[in-house]
Formats: sequence, structure tokens, C-alpha cells
Amino acid sequence: MTGGKYVVGPYRGLFDGPGVKGFVLAGFIGRMPMSMLGIGIVLLITALTESYAMAGAVAATTNLAFAVAAPLSGRLVDRFGQARVIVPFAVVNALALAGLMLCARLDLPQWTLYAAGLLVGATSLSLGSMVRARWSALHGGSARLHTAFAFESVADEVIFVTGPALVTVLATAINPYAGLLVALVSMLGGSLALAAQRRTQPPVRADRGGGGGTPILIPGIALLSCVYLALGAVFGSVDLITVAFAEEEGVKGAAGFLLAAFAGGSMVSGLWFGSRRWRISLRGRFVRALGVFAVGLLPIAFIGDARVMAVALFMAGLAISPTLITGFSLTERLVPSSLLTEGMAWISTSIGLGVSIGAWAGGRLTEAFGASNAYGFALAAAAVAVVVGVGGSGLLRIPDAASPGKP
Repeated sequence: MTGGKYVVGPYRGLFDGPGVKGFVLAGFIGRMPMSMLGIGIVLLITALTESYAMAGAVAATTNLAFAVAAPLSGRLVDRFGQARVIVPFAVVNALALAGLMLCARLDLPQWTLYAAGLLVGATSLSLGSMVRARWSALHGGSARLHTAFAFESVADEVIFVTGPALVTVLATAINPYAGLLVALVSMLGGSLALAAQRRTQPPVRADRGGGGGTPILIPGIALLSCVYLALGAVFGSVDLITVAFAEEEGVKGAAGFLLAAFAGGSMVSGLWFGSRRWRISLRGRFVRALGVFAVGLLPIAFIGDARVMAVALFMAGLAISPTLITGFSLTERLVPSSLLTEGMAWISTSIGLGVSIGAWAGGRLTEAFGASNAYGFALAAAAVAVVVGVGGSGLLRIPDAASPGKP
């Protein structure tokens, strides 16, 4: 009981400020599609065309378009404010997704699916970055921000646990369009609700750092982007390979449970990590979390039982949230306030791009060598993340003077 109070205590009062509950809820609903879109597209196109190759290619086109466009839309948000960017992007994104479904329904030429998928990805907003920017505007430079980022990391894990399961049930039990329709409504409703809450919107600040450049040119942000690209490859490959592993073990229906164990470990650690008041520097926490994550992954390549694998994935997942939380916290400290949304979008898009690469590589390696051997790719990607993160950790030292516009 005492332990529960210790964990929950720091979160008390976090949502008491004016408008806080509103933007947290809107942001959560609005970014549900980030875990639903890819699998929803695959389920729809395969149901109509029976072509996994085409379905995967359209989903990859959407993911890559988002990876390229997210930092650009983040820059627009920093320059013009969240509300002025969210509304037109959300409306066009909804129309593009509706167009994709219509193209599939009418059996239009394949290029129309790719074109619609490209537009869907290009107009998808990184709402998680915008919500974190609102937290930064409220609690920048305080211990509260660490707790807020921990909560957002847990929220992301909840989305990644529930989203794929929800869209799969809707697409298979109701009709192939149902999952994407729910994703469309969630995105549009949550995005417009977030845009309407201007009271908590971060103020638009002129760049007083001189030059008005892009955050990716900041050495520490470039380093973090490389690390999270590798970590995204871990996430993408583990998700795909684990489904194949469950099928190889004759328990395909347990694949969702295994993936939930991976995300569940991250949720548990996120709540605990956010409840702590740390004496170790952000850089120190980041390096340690990376190392623990890589070591925690090692057993999965040597397990041949689904029940043991569930435990191993849960343990490996324990280091995910601490790594993400410290990465976003470092970004908040390294990037000028005038470029904060774009800076966080670079981190999110690096993860997303890594997930696409990991899923592609994991699929190829699984077909060629089997699921257990394919896990070696995830281990190699984690090792790359550790080498890059630890080797370049000097770039993550927080300057004595706060970034412009920050405490």
C-alpha cells in the first residue's frame, strides 16, 4: 500500500491546472490513430485485394510520408501556433483517409492508393509532440515536467497496446472499413478539440537564438534522432517477429498477449520512473536506460517457449519508457522554445521511420531465417543505439544557461 502511494503521489495535482484535463484527453484521443492507421490500411487492402505486398507498400508509403512531413508541420506549429495549423491539417487528413478508403472500395488504379496514402501521411500531425509542448509551457524547468513526460509515455504505451487490437477487431468482426473509420473520427475529433483549447496553447515566440535554423542541426538533437531511429527499428522488428514467433510455436492467438507484455513493461516502468525525484543528471539517466534496454533484450533470441517469452518481453519493456522520457526531457532542454514542437517532432519521426525499417527488415529476416534468429536484428539495432548514445553522450550536456525563453 505504501509503495502504491509512493508511485501515485507525484501524479496527484498534475491535472489540476486550468484546461489541463482537456488538452490531455483531446491529445490522447487525437493520437489514437498513430497505432491504428498502418494495420488498418493493411487489413483493408488485403481484404479487398488479397495482396499483402500492395497493402504493405501503401502502409509504408504513408509512414514514410509522415516521417518526412512531421518536422515540417512542427515548424509551422512553432511559427504560427497550434490552432492555426491543426485545423487545416486535420481536415485535409480526414479527407485524404476517406479518399483512400473510397479508392479501395471502387477498385481504382493502384497509383491512387499510393497517392492517397502519401497525402494521409503528409498531413498526419505529431499530436504527442504538441501535447508535450503544452506541458513544457506549463512546467518547463521544473520537476513536474519529468512527471508529465512520464505520464505521456505511459499514454503512448496504452495507445500502442489498445489501438492495433481495436482496429483488428473492428475490421474483422464488423467490416474492413470500420477500423479506419474509427481512426478517422478519433483523429478529427481529438485534433479539433485540442485546437479549440487556446488557453493552454504554447505562445508563439520569435527565435531569439539567432538564425531561425532547424533543431536537427543542434548536435544533441541529431544524436538523439539517430539513437531513436535505431530504437524504432527495435520496436518495429520485435512487433513483427513476435507475431511470427507465436505462429511458429503454434500459439498465433497469443501474439497480441506477447506484444502487450512488451508494452506493459514499459507502462509499469513509466509510472514508476515518473514518480521518482532523480539526483542523476538527465544525460546519466538516458545512458543508463539505453544500456539496461539493450541488456534486457538479450534473452529473447534464446527462448523457445511462448510463456517464457512473455516474461522476457515484459522485462525488456521495462527500460522503454525511461529511455523515451529522458529523450524528450533532453530535447526540451536542448532546443530553443521557438523550435520546441519541431524538435520533439524530429524525435517522434525518427522513431516512426525506425519502426518502418525494423518491420521491413524483420519481415525479410523472419522469412529467410525464422523468427528466433530474426530477433538478432533487434539486438543489433539496440547495440547500435547504445554505441551511438553512449559514444556521443557528451553532446547531451545541458548548457549552464537555459535555452532562450526557458527558465
